[in-house]
Amino acid sequence: MVNTGGYAGITGLVILALDIWAIVSIIGSSASTGAKVLWTLLVIVLPLVGFIIWLLAGPRSSGRAG
Repeated sequence: MVNTGGYAGITGLVILALDIWAIVSIIGSSASTGAKVLWTLLVIVLPLVGFIIWLLAGPRSSGRAG
């Protein structure tokens, strides 16, 4: 068994946190419901790649609630 020194677990948690941030931002965006569903599925199915694609081209939150 390969000893990664715990980095695999930490990396997984960081990716999970980034994906949750992306999904929350997607849901809070002004994009259509269909677009939100597709972006969310992309982030869930391809966690790291989906996050990077969302970061570059995905919908953003409409701003802070007043």
